Amino acid sequence: MSDATQLKNGTEESAPTAAPALTPQDPDDFAVQIADQIESFILTVTEVAKGDEPGSVVPYLLLEVSQLLLAGGRLGAHEDIVPDERYEPDLGPEPDVDDLRQRLAELLEPVDVYSEVFDPYEPRKAPVACRISDDLADVVTDLRHGLAHYRAGRTVEALWWWQFSYFSNWGSTASASLRALQSLVAHVRLDQPLPELDGLDTDQELGEEDELAEAAGKVMAEEIAGPLGLAPGQ
Repeated sequence: MSDATQLKNGTEESAPTAAPALTPQDPDDFAVQIADQIESFILTVTEVAKGDEPGSVVPYLLLEVSQLLLAGGRLGAHEDIVPDERYEPDLGPEPDVDDLRQRLAELLEPVDVYSEVFDPYEPRKAPVACRISDDLADVVTDLRHGLAHYRAGRTVEALWWWQFSYFSNWGSTASASLRALQSLVAHVRLDQPLPELDGLDTDQELGEEDELAEAAGKVMAEEIAGPLGLAPGQ
């Protein structure tokens, strides 16, 4: 009889099932699942950037970034992953993402720029202007780096890199772009006006509310709904 069973009044009762541990029982299966999600994200974003379906750009990106952050959450909840080697093997030059960045910027015009506070726990930190296209290109760069280790058979090294860079860069970057994409979809679906985006400049920090109000006009959501494949009120 296993330790999970107890005798009570002459009958056997199973003990309550314990909550699943955060650490996967089979690290290889965990690595495969994370790698598949990451590779799917990179492939889909690359396809979206080609512009073959410009009317579906924002919905596709909203879905893909959401799914990627599920993988990030799993990495974040996992115990610390320690690489086999003290020093990271040289992967050579990083693949260029400038073309991807530029294509996304063109597709997302004029909603590419948004405001973001980098650390919500740092008091009185002024928001800064960011670009969804920059965010996604930077995320892809981080993910490709780990994927190169994974494809070379260095599974632990890949998982370590993905976990480390999730905490240090791509997790917060993807989260910020997800908030921007979700806010954009919400504005359009709820038929709410969007602030005029020309007042945002990624080379400058955003000022106080009065400065933002002075720079911000009003533009109805319908003006961008069509090109982005989003229907107001649906």
